[in-house]
Amino acid sequence: MKTRIVYFAWVRERLGKGSEELDLPDSVKTVGDLIAHLSTLGEDYEAVFSVPGVIRAAIDEEHADHDEAIGEPREIALFPPMTGG
Repeated sequence: MKTRIVYFAWVRERLGKGSEELDLPDSVKTVGDLIAHLSTLGEDYEAVFSVPGVIRAAIDEEHADHDEAIGEPREIALFPPMTGG
């Protein structure tokens, strides 16, 4: 089953893409598992996800912690911490 992964801010810029559809292995059960898996997909991914704790996630537009189960989402968004003023 394909899962849509959407990237925002510097994650998108460094990967050079705003989204992609991936077949996730059965071992990817949580957001943390997803980030670990993505870091194995090449040098750009490894660089972006080298410090997984800074990456934030949303599953179907709902904030998700790294230990949260993914389930069968329509979309998972990954983004850096938000700053603003």
